[in-house]
Amino acid sequence: MNAASDEVTKMPDPEITTREQWLVARRELLAKEKELTRHRDEVNAARRRLPMVEITKDYAFDGPHGSGTLVDLFDGRSQLVIYHTMFDPDDDEPCPSCSFWLDNVGHLSHLHARDTTFAAVSRAPLEKLEHYKRRMGWTIPWYSSYRSDFNYDFHYSFDPSIVPVEWNYKAFPQLVRENPAWEGYTGSETGVSAFLRHGDRVFHTYSCFARGIDVLNGTYNYLDLTARGRQEDWEQPPGRSDGHAMSWLRRHDDYEAAVIGGAGTQPDNGAAQPGL
Repeated sequence: MNAASDEVTKMPDPEITTREQWLVARRELLAKEKELTRHRDEVNAARRRLPMVEITKDYAFDGPHGSGTLVDLFDGRSQLVIYHTMFDPDDDEPCPSCSFWLDNVGHLSHLHARDTTFAAVSRAPLEKLEHYKRRMGWTIPWYSSYRSDFNYDFHYSFDPSIVPVEWNYKAFPQLVRENPAWEGYTGSETGVSAFLRHGDRVFHTYSCFARGIDVLNGTYNYLDLTARGRQEDWEQPPGRSDGHAMSWLRRHDDYEAAVIGGAGTQPDNGAAQPGL
């Protein structure tokens, strides 16, 4: 057993009880779960009632079938969901956390059945996207926005000489007050945006950042059903983590190498901290 497995066995597990006592606790939790479900339905309804903004600026994207516009990314459907992947032009690969989220995209036929297209977008040039896509075994559409301001206008990439810096609906001064690392930062962040098409007219309906995209990660949601959860240090009750935040995470083809090389080294995953 490796060091990481030893650490897991030391985590405090739930107390042992009788079936009858467990049922009492489970029913109490069920009431909270139902309350959360009803609240989620209310929030989803409020999201559907958001007004929308027409996109009149021309954006250029490079894909495996050539260059296109934002309308082309819809692939003939009326709705489009874009996952903004942190992969800048000078990077050799996207961060493990973005790879983690893209690993959790399901079979796209189900979205297509509801007239909705999914695509990933990054600033890295297309050849880098295609190379990494082959490595990961993905078949999702992935476009480069390198030749346009798309990432900057939607506040997923940052350069004050192009667009004033804003992230998660916070202006630059507030971002710096909360985290001085924003001063001079010109990289990218991740998130999701949704668009609606009426003919050739495109409307922006929604974007979310940080932990707003948690719901899109099936692995995390499965782990949330377990006694030990995600095993990250911000979770309650404490004592179940084996490192800082997402330091456990690797690209799906790097786990075996990590076991062979030992569990002591952890990558910098470039992930936003919970609560941001």
